[in-house]
Amino acid sequence: MSRFRTRTRPPAALALPALLAVAFLLLPLIGILTRTQWSELGDHLTSPGVVEALRLSAVVSLWALGLSLVLGVPLAWLLARVPFKGKALVRSLVLLPMVLPPTVGGVALLLGFGRRGLLGPWLEGTFGITLPFHTSGAVVAATFVAMPFLVISLEGALGGLKQSYEETAASLGASPVRVFLTVTLPMVAPGLIAGAALTWARALGEFGATITFAGNLPGTTQTLPLQVYLLLQDQPEAATSVSLLLLAIAMGVLIALRGRWTGTPADRKAAQAPPVAEEPVPPAPAEPARPAEPTAPDASGAAPHDGGRWPLHAAVTGFNRLTLDAEPGTTIAVVGENGAGKTTLLRALLGLTPRAHAELRLGDTDVTALPPHKRQVAWVPQDGALFPHLSALANTAYGLRARRVPRAEARARAQAWLDRLGVGHLAHRKPAQLSGGQAQRVALARALAARPRLLLLDEPLAALDQTTRARVRHTLRTHLAEFGGVCLIVTHDPVEAVSLADRVLVLADGQTLQDAPPVEVTRHPRSPWVARMLGRNAWQGTASDGGLALAAGGRLVLAEELPDGVPALAIIAPEAVSVHRERPAGSPRNVWPGTVREITALGSRLRVLIGSAEAPDLVAEITPDAAAELGLADGVRVWTSVKATEVTLVRL
Repeated sequence: MSRFRTRTRPPAALALPALLAVAFLLLPLIGILTRTQWSELGDHLTSPGVVEALRLSAVVSLWALGLSLVLGVPLAWLLARVPFKGKALVRSLVLLPMVLPPTVGGVALLLGFGRRGLLGPWLEGTFGITLPFHTSGAVVAATFVAMPFLVISLEGALGGLKQSYEETAASLGASPVRVFLTVTLPMVAPGLIAGAALTWARALGEFGATITFAGNLPGTTQTLPLQVYLLLQDQPEAATSVSLLLLAIAMGVLIALRGRWTGTPADRKAAQAPPVAEEPVPPAPAEPARPAEPTAPDASGAAPHDGGRWPLHAAVTGFNRLTLDAEPGTTIAVVGENGAGKTTLLRALLGLTPRAHAELRLGDTDVTALPPHKRQVAWVPQDGALFPHLSALANTAYGLRARRVPRAEARARAQAWLDRLGVGHLAHRKPAQLSGGQAQRVALARALAARPRLLLLDEPLAALDQTTRARVRHTLRTHLAEFGGVCLIVTHDPVEAVSLADRVLVLADGQTLQDAPPVEVTRHPRSPWVARMLGRNAWQGTASDGGLALAAGGRLVLAEELPDGVPALAIIAPEAVSVHRERPAGSPRNVWPGTVREITALGSRLRVLIGSAEAPDLVAEITPDAAAELGLADGVRVWTSVKATEVTLVRL
C-alpha cells in the first residue's frame, strides 16, 4: 500500500468559515495567555483567598463526581438496557441541565430543595439538612449540571456493548449485579472514565447554579469560578491568573481524553498483542483420579437426586410453538432457514426473550419461573462471547466462581477443562491473543466447566476455517459424549448436523417441521431448505396424473404413484442428474433444455447449476473430465435428464 495519500483541496466556501470558527474559539484563549502577568502568577495563585477557593472547588467537584457515579451509573444502565414507557422523557430530563441556563437551574434547585421549596422543609425538619448557602448546596448544584455528562457518555458505551457478553455471563450462573460488576463495568470502563473526567471538569467549573442556589460565602460555597467573578471587580490581573489555572485544568482533561479512552478493552488488547496461530490440538493428558465434583444445588438449595443425568422437557409458546423432549446425553441439531426461530428457541430456553416462553423442566426440577442465572442452562453464542478483560483461565472459571466455588478450586477445575480441550497451555492468554479455533474451545470449556443441565450452542463453528472446524468438531463430539444433560446445536452445516447430533430438529416459522435421526432427515428431508442444505435438489409439487405438478412450473414423471392432490417434495441427488449437449434418447422420462449458470468445485467433482424455462433450477454433479468433454462453461446450452426411479418422494 502506498505511503502517500491523495489530498483533496477543500472548497473555499467551506474552508473559510471553518477557519473563522477556529479563530473565533481560539482568540479568547489567546487573550488570557497574552494578558496574564506571568511574573505575578505565583503570587496570585497562592493568595489565601484563591487557595481556599481551590480547596473548596476540589472538595465540591469530587463530592459531585461521587454523587454522579452513585446515581448516574445506574441511570445510564437503565436507559441503555431496560425498555420502559417514558424513556424518551427520562432522557430529556437527563439532557435538560446541559441546555438549561445555569442560573435557571439554580432557581429550580431553590424551588425544589430550598427552605421554602418542595422538599427543603422536610429535609430540614426531619434530618436537619439545609442545602442553600451551605457546602452541600454547592455539591448539589454541581451534581445537577455535571451528572448528565456521565450519563450520556456511559449510556453510549453501554449501547455499543454487545449484550451477548452479559447474557452469556447470566447463563453461567452470575446474578445481574455480579454481571454488572464483573462484566459490564470492566468492558465499558473507557466510557465510564471519559464520562467521569468530563463530569469532574464540569463540576469544577460550575458557577451559575452554585451562586444562585448556594450563594457566594467565602470558605463555604465560594468555589474557584466564584472567586474569579469577585477578583474581576477589584483585581482583574489576579482574575486572569486564576482563569488561566481553570483553563489549564480543562485543557488537561480534554488532552488526556483525546484518543485514549476510545474503543473497548478488547480493541486495545487486540492492537497490543496479535493472535497466535492455530496449533494442532495436543492429546488430552491422562487425568489423575479426582474426587467427584459436588453437584450444584437446585433453586431450593437442596442437592438434586437425579445422579447427574438431566432429561429435558420443554413446551414453547409464542413465536415458537413446539414441544421438545430428550433423554440425557442427547444432542439435537436445530436447523432451518433464516427467520425459522432457531435462535429464538435457544433464547426462550434461557429465558432471555419476550418473543417466546418456555415451560422448562431439567431433570426433576421445573426451572420455568427461575431467572436465567438460576436455570443452569449454559449458552455458547456464535462469537463465543469470551470476556475480553479476562484470561482464558479466568473466563473458564467464571461460572464456577459465580456459583461460589472457592477461587483455588474453580481455577483448578477450569485448568482441567482447558487441558481436556487442548488449550491448557493458553490459560493465561487474553481472548484477543487466541485464534478462532482456540477461542471456541475456551468458550466450550467455560460452558462445560459450569456443569450445566442444558447446553445451547448457537453455530459454534461458523467462524472457523475448514481445517480448524474439523478439529474442533472432533473435540466437541468427544466431550458431548460424556455430557449428562441435553445439548442443542444451531447449525447450517450438514456435516455438523450429521456427525454431532443424535436428532435433527427442523424448524419452519417457529414450528417443528421434522424431528428425526440424521439418517432419516438425510434420506427423506421434509423441507426444501434442508434438502438444499444437504446438497440435494428439492422440488415441491402436487401429485397429478401419475406425476408431480411442480409449484415452480413444469412437471416431473415419477416411478412411485401418489393419489391425486397429495402435496409432496421430490428429492433428486445431484449425481442422479445427467448432462448432455444434445437431447438424449433412451430411457429417461424427465428431460429439460437449459443453460449453464454456474460451475463450482466440490472436492474432486464439479457442481453445475442449470437454469431452465421448463423446470426449476437443477444442480448436477459431474467429474472435471466429463465437464471438459462436454465443453461446459457459463452460458452454454445443455440438456438435463433424470430417471423416474432416481426421484425420492416425501409426502408433506
